[in-house]
Amino acid sequence: MSSGLWDKTAVAEIVAELKDREGALLPILHRIQDRFGYIPPDSIPIIASGLNLSRAEVHGVVSFYRDFRSEPPGVHVIRICRAESCQAMGAASLIDYVKQELKLEFGGTDREGFFTLEPVYCFGNCACSPAVMVDEQIYGRMTPERLESLLRKLRSA
Repeated sequence: MSSGLWDKTAVAEIVAELKDREGALLPILHRIQDRFGYIPPDSIPIIASGLNLSRAEVHGVVSFYRDFRSEPPGVHVIRICRAESCQAMGAASLIDYVKQELKLEFGGTDREGFFTLEPVYCFGNCACSPAVMVDEQIYGRMTPERLESLLRKLRSA
């Protein structure tokens, strides 16, 4: 992901490249988010036009799926598993810690634009619950203390 300013031309190129695929909307949205870190709201008309859909149809898909963002994420994305195994092993204390420490809710980004917090409903890492993913790295058997240390390292890097 190369989060940053979006480019109208790049969005149009992605749409042109993928529009003839069956079920092209999701691959297009994923490619755009991979490229920019989010689905820029101003890209919706470009996507809709390229696929002969209404803006409402495209917006509906973006807003329905939790994986899509309409705003740029923070530099680091923290995902905490909320599935049953992780909940049973203490994920609630991780959630409480992060929300209090970073002063944000799920789906939010801190004021500095450094951390974004997202819920996940299973990493498939149940044997090492509770699990947290920071950027693309999964950490198992996470505790608030280990998470505090990890956040400190990220801030100082």
